[in-house]
Amino acid sequence: MHLIKVDPRALKENPDRTRQTKSSPQADALLLATIKAVGIVQPPIVAAEVDGGNGYIINAGHRRVKQAIAAGLEEIEVLVEEAASNKGAMRSMIENVAFEPLNPVDQWRAIERLVALGWTEEAIGVALAQPLRQIRKLRLLANVLPAMLDHMARGDMPNESQLRTIASASLEDQRQVWKKHKPSKADPQVSWWSVAQGLTKTRMYARDASFGDDLAQAYGIAWVEDLFAPADEDSRYTTDVEAFLGAQQEWMTNNLPRKGMLVEVNGWGQPELPKKAERVYGKPAKSDCTAMYLDRDGKVQSVHYRLPEAKKAKAKGDSGARTDGADDAGIVSASRPDVTRKGIEMIGDLRTDALHEALARAPIEDDTLMALLVLAFAGQNVSVASGARDISYFGAASLGEHAARLFNPEGVLEFDMDELRAAVRSLLIDVLSCRENRSNSGIVARVAGDAICADDFLANMGSEEFLSCLSRSALEASCKDTPVLPRRKVKDTRAALVEHFREARFVPPAALFAPDRAKLSSWLTSKAARGEDDPDEHAEDPQAADGAGGAEGEDAFREAAE
Repeated sequence: MHLIKVDPRALKENPDRTRQTKSSPQADALLLATIKAVGIVQPPIVAAEVDGGNGYIINAGHRRVKQAIAAGLEEIEVLVEEAASNKGAMRSMIENVAFEPLNPVDQWRAIERLVALGWTEEAIGVALAQPLRQIRKLRLLANVLPAMLDHMARGDMPNESQLRTIASASLEDQRQVWKKHKPSKADPQVSWWSVAQGLTKTRMYARDASFGDDLAQAYGIAWVEDLFAPADEDSRYTTDVEAFLGAQQEWMTNNLPRKGMLVEVNGWGQPELPKKAERVYGKPAKSDCTAMYLDRDGKVQSVHYRLPEAKKAKAKGDSGARTDGADDAGIVSASRPDVTRKGIEMIGDLRTDALHEALARAPIEDDTLMALLVLAFAGQNVSVASGARDISYFGAASLGEHAARLFNPEGVLEFDMDELRAAVRSLLIDVLSCRENRSNSGIVARVAGDAICADDFLANMGSEEFLSCLSRSALEASCKDTPVLPRRKVKDTRAALVEHFREARFVPPAALFAPDRAKLSSWLTSKAARGEDDPDEHAEDPQAADGAGGAEGEDAFREAAE
């Protein structure tokens, strides 16, 4: 390499130069002023012609040569180098990037030039310190209409999202849209948003597909990889929406569970459940049904719901039996019952007093006491709005089935401890409820859950449906003790948490069973003030109101406790 002086007008342009985008008039004016003031500080680099000519080709410094001519300089100094075997393509690109970053069009053209000279994508990435994905993303510009590329090279570039949409469309679609939105003399700027909108197609992503490769092949679905998407996610997609939804629908039909059905969605994207069905948000029971549907993104979703119990039809012979009775009443004279209605009421009062006295004073084994508790809940005077079965507004759960299992075929109360434990557990399941409806047991259900460590059985709440119910502050608090950092947008934070808790378990503190200490203390105070913690309150003799029998009642309570 040596330094010589030449006439700048004798130098020839390099047709394969890396930077083909024209500079702005302001930048040219600034360079011209600098050359007029101090001359050319860094000489342009040239090489001798190798195709039979005796001139020089500019390898670097096209703008400096052009502005030197504009400044009227007769001679300038240039550095002459030997012509490279690959025309100095990589060196030219690196030098241009060092001076000023290239726009994507120039980068793509330079990369294509290097590929044509035998460079691999991996080697280009190493030389330019760029990831392989970035090199492949730039090469997607080969799918852009040449007329669009020429306009982009003038400096009017779309943003990355718009460029991704344009590059993903076919050349024919680009040509049709470009005819409508290409620039004119009156409006030289292109509305890239309008161009991207005209080429936008609905994408159905492979990560949302429940079907496998067999159904994808049967429906002719060809996945296309979106190289503009983040590298750590499955970015394969298809624009054949009809085929994608058809494959999803067939997969749901083939994998429909027992008591399951396919449903449509309403205008708000929610499943249309059967009439009178109650959606189940907790753990479904064996008798519950499953509804499967496709959401707005084409994902397969499923919800559980509960149908009301069918009302028992009246027996056909009921009315006939009453008619026969009425006829017989006209023939046979009605005899007086052994005990009148008033006598039956007196017997009921005496039985109740005796039952209460026995419960307070008689020795009762623990297993018998548990069985009696099950029987008490099966009484016809007990109405429980159960959280484990369907209830109408005026209905109540029938708890007699739990007590029936404690009797032998002869109708005698007979059981073993395993049967008793099963009956008590099923009774508690029917009675205790934390649902936010008429079946809510209140704070006692929370205390019961805390006592038996029910927190360990809470389902994973890190789902899109539940996290959408949390505020921004609650979502950001949920990021604690996780590698997830809060995002600028709430939906991005929620999506990151859903992805993180897909394999983990998330239960917010507000969902734990432990009750608020202040509310529990208030409840205990209110119940104690009303005397509801005294088991002998309803078993006392009526005469105890004037002081008689008070000591006896207290002694009875102590004996029962012992």
